[in-house]
Amino acid sequence: MKKVLTLLFLIINGAVISAQINTDRVMSIGRNALYFEDYVLSIQYFNQVIRSKPYMAEPYLFRAIAKLNLDDYKGAEDDITLCLERNPFLVYAYQCRGAARHSLQDYTGAIADYSKGLKYRPEDKQMLLNKGIAFAQMKDYDDAVLVLDTLLRYHPKFTNGYLTRGSVFAEKGDSINALTDYNKAVSLDKYYAPVYGQRGLLYFQMDSLKNALADLTEAIRLNPKQEGYYINRGLVRYHLNDLRGTMSDYDIVINMDPNNIIARFNRGLLRAQVGDNNRSIEDFDVVIKQEPDNFSAIFNRALLREEVGDYRGAVSDFNSVLEEYPNFVPGYYARSMVKKQMHDIKGSDQDYWLAYELEQKLRKEKAQGKKITGKGIIDENEEEIVDNEKTREKSDKNIEKFNRLIVYDKSEEESSKYKNEIRGRVQDKNVKVDLSPQFAITFYEKVETFKRPTFADKMIADYNRKLQLPLQLQITNNEAPLNDAQANYHFESINNYSLKLNDNPTDANIYFCRGIDFMILQDLTEAMQDFDRAIDLDPNLAIAYFNRAIIRYKQLEINNYSQENKETLDMSLSIQAGKKKPAAQGQFTNPNEIVNPQTEKDNRFYQYEFMLRDYDSVIQLNPDFIYAYFNKGNIYCAKKDFRSAVQEYTKAISKDAEFAEAYFNRGLTRLYLGDTEKGVADLSKAGELGIIDAYSIIKRMTAD
Repeated sequence: MKKVLTLLFLIINGAVISAQINTDRVMSIGRNALYFEDYVLSIQYFNQVIRSKPYMAEPYLFRAIAKLNLDDYKGAEDDITLCLERNPFLVYAYQCRGAARHSLQDYTGAIADYSKGLKYRPEDKQMLLNKGIAFAQMKDYDDAVLVLDTLLRYHPKFTNGYLTRGSVFAEKGDSINALTDYNKAVSLDKYYAPVYGQRGLLYFQMDSLKNALADLTEAIRLNPKQEGYYINRGLVRYHLNDLRGTMSDYDIVINMDPNNIIARFNRGLLRAQVGDNNRSIEDFDVVIKQEPDNFSAIFNRALLREEVGDYRGAVSDFNSVLEEYPNFVPGYYARSMVKKQMHDIKGSDQDYWLAYELEQKLRKEKAQGKKITGKGIIDENEEEIVDNEKTREKSDKNIEKFNRLIVYDKSEEESSKYKNEIRGRVQDKNVKVDLSPQFAITFYEKVETFKRPTFADKMIADYNRKLQLPLQLQITNNEAPLNDAQANYHFESINNYSLKLNDNPTDANIYFCRGIDFMILQDLTEAMQDFDRAIDLDPNLAIAYFNRAIIRYKQLEINNYSQENKETLDMSLSIQAGKKKPAAQGQFTNPNEIVNPQTEKDNRFYQYEFMLRDYDSVIQLNPDFIYAYFNKGNIYCAKKDFRSAVQEYTKAISKDAEFAEAYFNRGLTRLYLGDTEKGVADLSKAGELGIIDAYSIIKRMTAD
């Protein structure tokens, strides 16, 4: 048995392969895993291809993409270098290595890669955008603007281009051009929250507080889960003397993320201002626990500890600050006062005169034109302290700004721009609104921050009890990627089921269970064959029909993405409020007739019909299985037969009046059909049942 287990990683086609693997097939499965964001699993497949054919370039590229999404930037950079050594003409490789170097803050190297890629593809939108951002992060704003000018000449309707160039102008201090670009971005996409978020911050810096408040409120309306918008709106409200509103915004952020450093720091300052010292200390405690070297928080806590009579704690905090910032004059004065309260007159006097003499010395040196920091060194990069500045960025560690509220760091916004197109799903979705995705029967579900009730079904529970599987099957539309241990477990499980089939070749349940393993490992071809065999052996095995339809959909999705210049399959709707759109119908008018596919488009509808038939088989065997109706609704949406989709979602809701996903998708579909009133009502119900994105869509649809 041990010898069998040592061959696990050679099991790809359900059988043991000796010396040579089918690299094309393994490569295809690896790309499947990459497409479905199963990055750890995809790396295992690409490792096999590289071991078998180390001279191939593509597996290094795809493994690098997986590593990028796992934040292994150095590993990604090394892999792409190996890829380009084998094939220097893979343009996308230069973009990916540029992104890896960008994340490593090697901006010069990133720019070199983007420039190389742009020689082959001079109009590439993402490389131009990334290159402009890299120049900006090097504070080479003039070159950044030149690159972004080129980008916008090629792509004059690219919202992110104007948004990025606007942020560069803002960094240069050119508020007029920055505002012009932000206004243009708003005109191109008035439902894009970052436009309002960045313009609101610019208005705040321009002292246009009412405009800033309006923009940040709109950004929150469009994206209520972005913490930075609340933080910055809190700053605006503070300067509008709306202390209650400010506290409310920081409370919201901390409810979303109890460890949010910016919100905790700012709320700590505000609580100190109103005399709520003990709770202010609690906020700074959280900040310091997360960032033990946050000396601004330590200094503020020291001042508060003095206020509440914790003199030893205050001295300990002052000591920490002054060890790091030996030229920080206010620290010595403050420690002197605390020591006086502790009746340490000698220590108090020493601190006082040390502070006085240091203050005089620094004043003379500043008069001579020297720049002095709290650390006592001349630092040409240190920013001047401007008395009328209202805030500081989180990345600004200047201890002199200890009592300033923190603004959401612009560098965090910039860094996210170039990651958006390279991270996450590999395909370009370019959609307005996504339907809630299809349900599948599997073992793993993603753990979300906002946890909704787990889906359950009697048929699946009964099947788990019947087979007594080591892992419990569950129904989910949020499948989780695998880690190494889980992937290895399912490779071994496939091997074990294969051995069992040698003794029981007519056991439908074994084929079904092995099919689940193949599906989880993204080997869709083998999964399909096992589900086919399970159904042949047991035509009443409803869950096999259900997952076979899922496999068909995944195969179709992969196939359509792989075909260049073909219409990409997606589950999305482009909705225009109040405008009724006729629903395009699928090409199958007779459900008993399937024509042979002549084109890619024909093939899609041909496959849709097989999926619908599988779901009909599930419903015939188990009329109460609500997820079959839901998935049928999604298939009808993909066929653009929206009225039939509404009917299927309605059937699902009739079986379960609290099926949030069905309300959500029916609401979107009704909006697409122009039935705004019923669509909004459905989305409202979905929001009530826990799908919080529904509220953002409601606001977008009712904005006008």
